[in-house]
Amino acid sequence: MAAGPVVKKIMDTYKGKVRLVIKNYPYKYRDYAHIAAEASLAAADQGKYWEMHDLLLKNSPKLDRVSLITYAKELGLDLKEFTAAIDTKKHAARIEKDLKLAVDMDLYSTPTYFINGRKVIGNRPYEYLKQIIDEELKNAKK
Repeated sequence: MAAGPVVKKIMDTYKGKVRLVIKNYPYKYRDYAHIAAEASLAAADQGKYWEMHDLLLKNSPKLDRVSLITYAKELGLDLKEFTAAIDTKKHAARIEKDLKLAVDMDLYSTPTYFINGRKVIGNRPYEYLKQIIDEELKNAKK
């Protein structure tokens, strides 16, 4: 179960009631984790974060540079802009900042959710996250 579809469903269900903040946590033991994070952010620059996210999950572990450029082409991204972003590591500072935050927070697993400070580690079904969100929204009204 990938987190993406569950997160999208949550965002649709709670439109205007929840805020989604995504941080990058490229796993240090995966060969292409950093370039994959760069690719997702380079796609985000062109409005295609989730589309790239889904392709990366679908095609993992095939996340080498050539494959990433193929995915960008499949998504109709500006290839010159996309390739320049991954080759220059345009988003490296952001990725490193996210990694430092994860270390500082003692995070070690993806996905990890924080719902009003409540830490939820790992892939969880929609119903599980919905219950927590409903509780937090109810508490916020008090």
